[in-house]
Amino acid sequence: MVSIFGIIYIVFLEEVKIKMSKKVIKILLGFVLMFSSMNTWGQDLHFSQFYNSPLTTNPANAGFIPDASYRLGVNYRTQYSNIMQVPYKTFSAFADAKFMEDRLENGWLGLGLVMLGDEAGSGTLKSTKVYGSVAYHQLLGYNSLLSAGFNLGYAQKRIDPSRLKFPDQFDGKFFDINRTTNVQLTNTNTNYFDLQAGLNYAYFPTDDIYINAGYSAHHVNRPRETFFDDKTNSSIVPVRHIAFANAIIKVSDRVIINPNIYYSNQVRASELAGGLRANYNLSEAGETQFMAGLYYRHKESIIPVLGLVNNGFEFTFSYDVTTSSLNSFNNGRGALEFSLIKKGEYSNTDSKTLCPKF
Repeated sequence: MVSIFGIIYIVFLEEVKIKMSKKVIKILLGFVLMFSSMNTWGQDLHFSQFYNSPLTTNPANAGFIPDASYRLGVNYRTQYSNIMQVPYKTFSAFADAKFMEDRLENGWLGLGLVMLGDEAGSGTLKSTKVYGSVAYHQLLGYNSLLSAGFNLGYAQKRIDPSRLKFPDQFDGKFFDINRTTNVQLTNTNTNYFDLQAGLNYAYFPTDDIYINAGYSAHHVNRPRETFFDDKTNSSIVPVRHIAFANAIIKVSDRVIINPNIYYSNQVRASELAGGLRANYNLSEAGETQFMAGLYYRHKESIIPVLGLVNNGFEFTFSYDVTTSSLNSFNNGRGALEFSLIKKGEYSNTDSKTLCPKF
């Protein structure tokens, strides 16, 4: 039986154009079979610009917008373009907003919607996810805020068996797609409902300092994801834990810095990333700003960031420079990522939180 992890690994192995000896290929295929018999999982979609994908980081971020009433955004990521025939592509679109600010004296309601899509390699494996988020934000005194939220979503993954090559189609030199395989997929798609929950806390002692941190648990309902009639625990999506901390600090009339850190863990897969961005005011009242920053993903990549803010639109570009062992195959070239976010106001209600701004 080949797991989702095994399928992804086979796709990657097939599309990577590297000269490898017959012995090395056999060893790698042996690992695929070994992993297929173990408890494996498909790692969640993620973005290097985690700070620009708020609803996938924490459902309590819905309506958690200190400097606006609503927020719209799109994210796009492509990776392995120089070692794959067709690069991996991940994209998302989201929207969230504040509600009932004028009715609730010390809080408000946040609602959000996010859609994600992912295409692995030549289109062998595709996934689509849609989540709706609800959060409540409660002021604690005059300078802190506690938020709690959850989202409920629907996830679907589809596979095209005609584009797959399996280990038993390897004749010792090449993969023969006409060779009969013993691997039988019961289904070509799998779908399930998914549930996330999270908390967020913010502290804003002055209008020049804003600090917040949060925690969220994903797949708390432990849905089953498999293309087979697999009722064992190996087909259950394990809980993913995400923690983050963020600060917005106005250091001068021209400069605002934004340090943040992010940690994610899902069984044996973990990610630690952090860094800092700085916004430089190019206009009278902050309508136009230039952004630059640098992030580091532990044992994996260095991520320079550039961006531009103009009249409520924020465009950010980042590039993952590989520092891990994969550097030997992609010459340091990792992932390109873009995000475009629009923030705005739709009411005359004054913000209940202080946030540094130009």
